[in-house]
Amino acid sequence: MALRLDYKTDVWVDWCPGCGNYGILTALQNALKELKIEPWQAVIVSGIGCSGKTPHFVFANGVHTLHGRAIPFATGIKLANPDLTVIVHGGDGDLLGIGAGHYVALGRRNLDITVVIHDNQVYGLTKGQASPTLPAGVKTKALPKPNLQDAVNPLTLALSAGYTFVARAYALDVQGLTKILVEAVRHKGSAVVDVLQPCPTYNDVYTPQWYRQRIYKLEDEPGWDPVVRDPAEREEKLAKAFEKAREWGDRIPVGILYKDETRPTLEDRIQARIPSYRETPPAKAPIEKGGRSIVGLEELRKLFATNRIVVKRKH
Repeated sequence: MALRLDYKTDVWVDWCPGCGNYGILTALQNALKELKIEPWQAVIVSGIGCSGKTPHFVFANGVHTLHGRAIPFATGIKLANPDLTVIVHGGDGDLLGIGAGHYVALGRRNLDITVVIHDNQVYGLTKGQASPTLPAGVKTKALPKPNLQDAVNPLTLALSAGYTFVARAYALDVQGLTKILVEAVRHKGSAVVDVLQPCPTYNDVYTPQWYRQRIYKLEDEPGWDPVVRDPAEREEKLAKAFEKAREWGDRIPVGILYKDETRPTLEDRIQARIPSYRETPPAKAPIEKGGRSIVGLEELRKLFATNRIVVKRKH
C-alpha cells in the first residue's frame, strides 16, 4: 500500500475559527507522515466533546467512542493487536473528569498508547462550563461567577500514576507540537501530551496573547535532561519533572518533562507470562478449526437452553 502523504479526509472540519484543535490536527497529521505510519497501522480513538471529531478528519482507522471511555477502548484495541499504533485524543473534561479513573489506570499499566489532551479549561461543546483544568477563582465569559473548584494538574497526575512519557505542548506552535507527538508515539510505554489550546469562543482568559507572554521551551533551558537512562535516576528525574509540571503563572514550560523506557511495558509483562502473545494476540488468533468454532458457541447454546432464554423476534 502506498503511503498517503497528508492523512486528510474529505470531511469538512467544522471547529470554531481560531480553535486550537486545528493546530493539534495538523501536528498529528504531520507526525504520522514523519513516522511513516501507514493509515491501516494507526488507530485514532476519541471520546465526546470538540476533540471527539478528530478521527473523522484523519485518514487512518478511527473510533469515536463514549464520554470518558476513549482510554479503555484504546486499551482493548492495543491489547488485541499490539502491532497497531494507538493514539487517544480527548478533551480535559473528557479525560480528567468522567474519564479520570481510566487516565490513572493507563499510567499504572504502562501500556504503549499515546494520549493527547486537548486542554482549553472549558467544556467547549456544551457552552463553556468550567472543566477540571480551570483554576479556582477564574471566571471565563460563560461562567456567571468565578470557578469554585480547584484544578486538576494533568502532568502531576500523570507522573504520580506512572506514565513513562510526560510532556506539555502548545497548540499554536504546530512545529513544536509535531516534534513532541513524534517522540511520544515512538516512546515504548504510556505517553501523555497535555496540549494547551485557546478556545476563542468560551475562554477569554487563556488567550493566544496570554500564552505567548508566558510560554518557554524546556529544550532551551541549560542542562535540561528529562530522560531516565538507569532506574537509579528515576527519583531525581521525577522530582525535577514535578517541579516543572507545577510551574504555572508568569512562566509556563512546554516540552518533554519526563521520559523513562527502563520500565517494562504491559505488553512486555504479558509476553513474559504468555510467550505466544506477540505472535498470536487476540486479533490474530484463529476463531475456528475444522469448520467448528473454538470459542465455545456450542457451550453457549447449551447455556441458553438450560436457562430457558427466549429471544422474541419482531415481525
